[in-house]
Amino acid sequence: MNVALDSLMPKILSGVSFNFRVFDGKHDLLRNLEPRLKAYSAMFRTGWKDAGVVVLVDEDREECLALKAKLDLAAKKAGLGTFSSPVRGKVHVLNRIAVEELESWFFGDPGALIAAYPKLKPRSFSQSALRSPDAINGGTWEALERVLNKHGYHLGGLRKTVCATEVSIHMNVEQNKSPIFAQFRDGLSRLAGAEEQAKIRKSRKK
Repeated sequence: MNVALDSLMPKILSGVSFNFRVFDGKHDLLRNLEPRLKAYSAMFRTGWKDAGVVVLVDEDREECLALKAKLDLAAKKAGLGTFSSPVRGKVHVLNRIAVEELESWFFGDPGALIAAYPKLKPRSFSQSALRSPDAINGGTWEALERVLNKHGYHLGGLRKTVCATEVSIHMNVEQNKSPIFAQFRDGLSRLAGAEEQAKIRKSRKK
């Protein structure tokens, strides 16, 4: 995910610097989230004027609303505002859940997959099972591996980091068909100042 985001973040947030804190899976993140947010809260009080924190975690078969409530509660305990519960009118934390694996974002942009793997054709994604990126049954990375294998790519097994690098550089963040990706993209824009970021992206299209 962080490999893909390294390419995607500058496309979503022009002129905004960022860095990643990668956890050892969902349970490690949830275990360490509150103390880390409390540390960030102290930094907000002592000089972080235009910063924001984004928490992105896999659903991993947990009910979305319950997981979102856990994330929001951790922010509240740390004294940080979220969109659902601002603190003194301020939002410091954006919580987002990836319902499916990262590969659903790739399926949301067939053009990026074709650019990365030219043997693929638009008809490769025409079957009904692949038309809804966030509702692919049986696992999105397995589905992507099958599509790529069929056309001679990643025959030794899907190399996820390599694939993330090769696909993300071609992705169009404005036209992705994954609703989950759109929620992540739009949340980032809101956190960074939606109007300004919309103007920047609009000017890039001209």
